[in-house]
Amino acid sequence: MIRILIADDHALVREGLAHILRRGQDFELIGEAADGDAVIRLVRSDSGAAADILLLDLSMPGKSGIELIKQVRRERPALRILVLTMHAEQQYAVRAFKAGAAGYLTKESAAAELVDAVRRVAGGQTFVSQTIASALAEALQRAGDAAPHEALSDREMEVYRRLVAGETVSSIAGTLFLSPKTVSTYKTRLAEKLGVENDAALIRYAIANRLFDA
Repeated sequence: MIRILIADDHALVREGLAHILRRGQDFELIGEAADGDAVIRLVRSDSGAAADILLLDLSMPGKSGIELIKQVRRERPALRILVLTMHAEQQYAVRAFKAGAAGYLTKESAAAELVDAVRRVAGGQTFVSQTIASALAEALQRAGDAAPHEALSDREMEVYRRLVAGETVSSIAGTLFLSPKTVSTYKTRLAEKLGVENDAALIRYAIANRLFDA
């Protein structure tokens, strides 16, 4: 029996995943979480100790998904993490695997691919969604020619993504549980690291380097 934890901030997504996974006789859902802090509490609980796999969304309130992967790996090294996300950009997958994820699946994937991914990851294999496998391979081959954005921290990348999506400093602060001053500091660091001077240039850089779907 494969014991599974689900972490996603949308109740409908959690319910949909549960519905799909309950079809498999070898799956048992033993816990759910809706934000970063709840994920850590769940992982530290008896359910966390018993779980084989954590299905983890990268974009939830509180800690970033990448930070969560790192913390979960520290606290439960044996718990396999399968990322399930809307982010099909290869840089997210690279960061997730570097942080300790065992699989990366986009939410565009079919139910059959999800079931296959869970079984493979539980069996000790690594899984990559077909939608990003080629882009990920190309990115790893280019690893020696690091672009400026590859030096961004996980938190800086999360703030950057939200800025490009049109979120305000105040909105980002509220979602990530940071102060507006801290978000502004991240914004300044982004401009310095990427060598740009203003918000418009930040957005142009993201578009030119195809960093985000938006």
